[in-house]
Amino acid sequence: MKFTRDTILVIVAFFSIYIIWGSTYLLNKIAVSDIPPLFLSSIRFIIAGVIIFIIAKFLKIPLVITKKQLRNNAIAGFLFLVYGNGIFVWSLRYVDSGFAALEASSLPLVVLVLMRIIHKQKIQKMALVGVLLGAIGIYLLVSQQDITTGENSLLGVSMIATCIVSWGFASIFVSKADLHKSYFVNSGYQMLCGGILLAVFSLIIGETWTSPYDWKPLTFGMMILLIVFGSIIAFTAFNFLLQKVSPEKVSTSSYVNPLIAMLLGWYVLDEKISLQSIIAALILLLGVYFINSSKNKKVS
Repeated sequence: MKFTRDTILVIVAFFSIYIIWGSTYLLNKIAVSDIPPLFLSSIRFIIAGVIIFIIAKFLKIPLVITKKQLRNNAIAGFLFLVYGNGIFVWSLRYVDSGFAALEASSLPLVVLVLMRIIHKQKIQKMALVGVLLGAIGIYLLVSQQDITTGENSLLGVSMIATCIVSWGFASIFVSKADLHKSYFVNSGYQMLCGGILLAVFSLIIGETWTSPYDWKPLTFGMMILLIVFGSIIAFTAFNFLLQKVSPEKVSTSSYVNPLIAMLLGWYVLDEKISLQSIIAALILLLGVYFINSSKNKKVS
């Protein structure tokens, strides 16, 4: 098999959203113990966006975009980062993280249904089998935990469901929208727009903003990793993939990310990995294989 430049970039990009985004569960868990969630996200995305623009300027990548492209990036930034990410984190106050992970595993199915509704694209049998296997695997993974419901749990579950739809719709929107030719620059605009909006919402809900001088050294380290790897590298890879392969294949990261989080929890926090977790992992990876082996192509 001959590997072209694009093929290699696609493989590297998938590695980024699978592995790096999976590690952000641990990074955010450590950082959010010292910084409020929306404030954390806003600082992370604003700094990442500015760094992207500086790097692009250094590499002589044009930053000028049309009003339509700016509007499309602002829409994507809101759907991905403000609503899809920010509200999801906010909802975790009312829903156990295990149940939230189970609910988020429906993303590939949501993308497939949205593509059917929006683009009238037929759902391939292999892709549907992969989605079902992924849902089973996630269920086996999180069903071991003591999932409980508390006050306002219905609100949390409902809001997470809308976050999943927001992320799925945004994935399809970006794959078709008129954007800057550079995936790197698009990521910068989306993160800057999303970060500014998150800062506004953080102030509105009354989060306490703290000076970086008051952060713990470990928090500083987690923030750097989130900015460089979670935002600049992985989110740019995500935007690249949405232009190269079908959105439902990109959404398979929602299956792999919990596996990475589980392994990091075992390695860093000494969390136990049971036989059921191993079985769930194998089923999840099989589901990813079926979706990535389907014949669905990027909608043109």
